[in-house]
Amino acid sequence: MQTVPSDLIDLAKRAAHLSRPILRRHFRAKLNVIRKGDESPVTSADREAEAAIRNLLAREVPDHGIIGEEHGSERKDADYVWVLDPLDGTRAFVVGKPTFGTLIALAHKGRPVLGLIDMPLLGEQWVGAAGHATTWNGEPARTRACARLADAWINTTSPEMFRPGRQADGFERVRAASAGCNYGGDCYGYGLVASGCLDLTIEASMQSYDFMALVPVVEGAGGRITDWAGDPLGLAGDGTVLAAGDARVHAEAVALLAQG
Repeated sequence: MQTVPSDLIDLAKRAAHLSRPILRRHFRAKLNVIRKGDESPVTSADREAEAAIRNLLAREVPDHGIIGEEHGSERKDADYVWVLDPLDGTRAFVVGKPTFGTLIALAHKGRPVLGLIDMPLLGEQWVGAAGHATTWNGEPARTRACARLADAWINTTSPEMFRPGRQADGFERVRAASAGCNYGGDCYGYGLVASGCLDLTIEASMQSYDFMALVPVVEGAGGRITDWAGDPLGLAGDGTVLAAGDARVHAEAVALLAQG
């Protein structure tokens, strides 16, 4: 697919527009937090927001597939599949931190071609799509140049994401070689890479709905985003993600991760 049609980009924005007021209404309200099978938390806000997005997609593009974190999959073998994380950063949400977001992606034959990061409380939105430059609140977003990992500011949501052993050791090598590491933020860290505020975000234990939307955003801003081996991200993967604003920093981090 060469260029994503503008009507699909508009559809992703409309989906985020539906999700925003739902999440705002539930924010810092009394919540019934449920533990899923993998011990990750889920709330009625997650489920209500995803249901609203799915209903919109079912009306507008009924032949497309959907993979959602909360309500499962439909037609996941279709050429076009929407991948939804209605509330990325549920842990932040339940403790009243505004750094959660909504992730909306469109995959074409397994590869992400459209991605949207929406921050409902912060009023920020990144949109990336094949054939289009990434935007932040409608303005161009660009990564920044950074020649060396030693000069790079990096980010991860939590060191608990990394399994003991190879993953944790690999992260520590990258962290130690960097200028400094920030923690927290979930999907927000990838938007900040796209806008040239951070140089690298490194994470693991991710599902497809956690990272598919991030790929077009980072790539459309001039960055590079892969798994830890440097391979492209798609619906299948090992759950590792490495996003850098500068390809030189990305290559240096991949080399350090390969040492384990």
